[in-house]
Amino acid sequence: MARTEPQITPDLVAEHGLKPDEYQRILKLIGREPTFTELGIFSAMWNEHCSYKSSRLHLRKLPTKAPWVIQGPGENAGVIDIGDGLACVFKMESHNHPSFIEPYQGAGTGVGGILRDVFTMGARPIACLNLLRFGAPDHPKTRHLVSGVVAGIGGYGNSFGVPTVGGSVNFHTRYDGNILVNAMAVGIAKADSIFYAKATGVGRPIVYLGSKTGRDGIHGATMASASFEANAEEKRPTVQVGDPFSEKLLLEACLEIMAKGCVIAIQDMGAAGLTSSAVEMGAKGNLGIELDLDSVPCREEGMSAYEMMLSESQERMLMVLDPAKEAEAEAVFRKWGLDFAIVGKTTDTLRFVVKHQGEIKADLPIMELGDEAPLYDRPHVKTPAKPVIATGDVKPPMNHAAALVQLIGSPDLCSKRWVWEQYDHLILGNTVQQPGGDAAVVRIGDGPVGLAMCTDVTQRYCEADPVQGGRQAVAEAWRNITAVGALPLALTDNLNFGNPEKPEYMGQFVGCLEGIGDAARALDFPIVSGNVSLYNETQGRGILPTPSIGGVGKIDDVSKAASLSFKAAGEEILLIGETQGWLGQSMYLWQICGREEGAPPPVDLTAERRNGDFVRGLIHAGHVTAVHDLSDGGLAVALAEMAMAGKIGATLSVSGDHGFLFGEDQARYVVTATSAKAGEIESAARAAGVPVTRIGKTGGDTLNLAGEAPISIAELVHAHEDWLPVYMSSSK
Repeated sequence: MARTEPQITPDLVAEHGLKPDEYQRILKLIGREPTFTELGIFSAMWNEHCSYKSSRLHLRKLPTKAPWVIQGPGENAGVIDIGDGLACVFKMESHNHPSFIEPYQGAGTGVGGILRDVFTMGARPIACLNLLRFGAPDHPKTRHLVSGVVAGIGGYGNSFGVPTVGGSVNFHTRYDGNILVNAMAVGIAKADSIFYAKATGVGRPIVYLGSKTGRDGIHGATMASASFEANAEEKRPTVQVGDPFSEKLLLEACLEIMAKGCVIAIQDMGAAGLTSSAVEMGAKGNLGIELDLDSVPCREEGMSAYEMMLSESQERMLMVLDPAKEAEAEAVFRKWGLDFAIVGKTTDTLRFVVKHQGEIKADLPIMELGDEAPLYDRPHVKTPAKPVIATGDVKPPMNHAAALVQLIGSPDLCSKRWVWEQYDHLILGNTVQQPGGDAAVVRIGDGPVGLAMCTDVTQRYCEADPVQGGRQAVAEAWRNITAVGALPLALTDNLNFGNPEKPEYMGQFVGCLEGIGDAARALDFPIVSGNVSLYNETQGRGILPTPSIGGVGKIDDVSKAASLSFKAAGEEILLIGETQGWLGQSMYLWQICGREEGAPPPVDLTAERRNGDFVRGLIHAGHVTAVHDLSDGGLAVALAEMAMAGKIGATLSVSGDHGFLFGEDQARYVVTATSAKAGEIESAARAAGVPVTRIGKTGGDTLNLAGEAPISIAELVHAHEDWLPVYMSSSK
């Protein structure tokens, strides 16, 4: 018996995340009151998560093209040419709100969704990464959220069978009510066998593939487009439930029918599920779509058209099939134990028609569902400039040795081994460098070529100066890839910000995008995919602006990849780049002095490129034995990390104040080399206009800062490794 659909009222419209003027736009567009299902479809297609209505005006300014870019933004994932007939397919997406409400499933399905984005393009995933931001460690929910999110990422990725090779974990009170879970996936495909979402041909079958549809995840995209209030827990039903084993089967089945030439177009059922996947396929192909929901495989009784269209059940795909290969494709999916159902067809009407139980539940203009979505030029104000903090303005509260031990044992700088040891980072057997270094390195197949990849952003810089913060996020990703010897090729982003309807938060977004664009252009590091996550705030308190950057680069011979660990005693330590001792927004100022203040370090993009190209050249020539870029905590923290990784100490031969040791000036690296090579490096640096300074030698079992008592490597390791396991095992 058909259920009576609710009457469309202003309250119901508001519950669907649509503002009164947006609803009036709908009435004008279709010339009548929408059905309940149509209201749900508009809610799904016109929310912030799917329509980018507050951001797409500014996203257009980003550089997205390069000779090696095969596909930029607008598809399931970005694609770049990496030579030898191969392409790298990658993207980053957020699952922030679901992970706060239900951390295990929220994080796990975030991983599942980004993996589907990659293999939908015809690529086999080879690696996952993530960027996680949690609230203050002393917040009562933080420990629970860390535990659930990490378990969810590991549970999904490990079961699916892809290594999680890198990431970033930070803590700050501004994430107390709104954590960030950004997942990135990287895959490899044949460059001439990329699959797209654009439907072609009239009368072709539309096929539903994968798992059955349930009531989980309904209104997930709408929930992701709203701020949290005190009742966040009530949104638990909007969180999807994942099954990584089904997704593994879906991967293999999809790649098999792609190889058999069955696929005309394919789209992951991600945010807004069946609605967005069907509309996007039709609109991109300038075709209409007709769906018959009676054929949709459901795992729950009596699901309505509204529920089926908005469900975000996981491990599902929509495909336009070559009719001549329908039986062949179905046989493949049946072999893998997956649902295969013809649920519609392409038409020449340019209408999106949804039928259920003999009734037309929706009949809408398909192009306008996307093209006519609201586009806002939100008012925005520039973030006021912060004062520059001179070294003399900061009085050290303790000696440098004590400060270093405290820093490397602080929540943001401590070892994240407790996290990444829950991930299988070695499965598939091609992980060359495990988590904990500047960038992960993964071999492609059984040859010498590999990919370097990382995730980066320094959110406190972005809040203090969005333009410089945006530049620094891109520059740090470029440095991290460079530091292992790879050539940075392209990036993906996940732009996490507060409520865009507040001019100060919208100003942060605009400023960060300006900085990201500046750096991407200057470093030939185009943005080929990405995601925008707005309304990240709880009860009016926004997160720190966090434009996550995921970078990918190519290394021709993984056996020559550099790493950060000291390799031998008696080697020269050289500092590359200019040091002014910039303490504004530094970890030292925050963690040691208790001050979150000042302007962040300026980013000289010319120096970044020059110094990075020089370092990469040293690696390729085999002149350096260890390489590490300088970022959080400055020189002293970098040296400590290199010493701990190599279990070899070092002695600084130059003295310096707290600015020299802990300042976070950009475009800098520490390298080690034999004494003979050090002279060659200095000569080459002078010729290239690159600042270089010999600052000490490796050796012993202590780290010796000039004028300070030696710090044993054992003490450093104890401080570095203990904080997170002790914190997570505490019951307080």
